[in-house]
Amino acid sequence: MGRLFIESLPGPKIFKCKYCKVDLASYEDIISKEFQGRYGRAFLFKTVVNISLGPDEDRQLMSGLHTVNDFYCSSCQQILGWRYEKAYEESQKYKEGKYILERERILKEGW
Repeated sequence: MGRLFIESLPGPKIFKCKYCKVDLASYEDIISKEFQGRYGRAFLFKTVVNISLGPDEDRQLMSGLHTVNDFYCSSCQQILGWRYEKAYEESQKYKEGKYILERERILKEGW
């Protein structure tokens, strides 16, 4: 197998994978803290690093029908959340290309 490339994030407030402690997202990239994931509360982020995306899947969520990809930690392969590929309702289009990161599956560093 090839080498695994892991990106390190700058800044004092970083979210990390709970299982292997690899960097995932920066506090500055949070859009909202008021989302619901499959394991409880979740954050909506502009960008997330060190992940691998699963296949497209249509999913009925609390806010309507969306096409999403589950994403996994690129280091330990734990499921961490999902990426919004497409929103079918006009009021939900702002989520397209954004990431839901499950609060239950992350750690805070530098807080």
